[in-house]
Amino acid sequence: MNSKRFSDQTVASNPSLSRRSWLTLGLGAATAVLMPRALGAAAGSRRVVVWAEGTAPEDKVYPQDVNTAMADGLRKYLKGGKVETAGISDPEQGCSEASLKACDVLIWWGHKRHGDVKSEHVDRVVRRVKEEGMGFISVHSSHFARPNRKLMGTACSWGAYECDGCKLNVKVKLADHPIGKGVKDFTLPQIERYSEPYAVPEPEAVPIEGTYVYPNGKEEKVRVGLCWTVGKGRMFYFLPGHETYRDLYFDEVHRILSNAVEWAAPRV
Repeated sequence: MNSKRFSDQTVASNPSLSRRSWLTLGLGAATAVLMPRALGAAAGSRRVVVWAEGTAPEDKVYPQDVNTAMADGLRKYLKGGKVETAGISDPEQGCSEASLKACDVLIWWGHKRHGDVKSEHVDRVVRRVKEEGMGFISVHSSHFARPNRKLMGTACSWGAYECDGCKLNVKVKLADHPIGKGVKDFTLPQIERYSEPYAVPEPEAVPIEGTYVYPNGKEEKVRVGLCWTVGKGRMFYFLPGHETYRDLYFDEVHRILSNAVEWAAPRV
């Protein structure tokens, strides 16, 4: 809309109002027209890409890969947007410029093939997060993923790694944080144990925490869901998600991840 033309014509037909008043009305009308479209685009056209390296099906718990399990769970809670899967075997390793440009939140799962992800693709992800505000969610062993480490700028190592049959009692620490919304405390009956300390920058929030319970009854606290803002983008790390356990089929896990998508998505 040409606001000058609008105001000139309207002032001529309504001399009782000042030119400034009609300019204000004209700009207000333009804003009213544009705002619903902007908000609608944010809510209805969000695109989430769930990336995986393709090694999980070897363990048979996730025959269609972990990214499919996460994507299916996200679709239950994220209404109106698109949830897609991508992987290291896709063209440009699932990290093409076009795909990332259209991506609002990228969820990453890697384990054995971190080193196979090309530097040019890592740089694309990092640029999209830091300079353009794409959200990034790193799951379980993706603490060692190249994009995660480059965004964090630290070793991203845990103090210990054990598959010893322990369970994890997951607790919502910050009920008023968007990632804790609607999530109830729950238990993962078996999990690969990552023990503190986690070598990352101090998070801005830890909405989800947990307690490991060893087979012998010993208990150990751990941070389960951690948040950062890196440049213009938001990052979330989620500890569960080992390929030999069913963590990523749990409904409360899907709730946490969908909340994390809403929190990490670019703000309009």
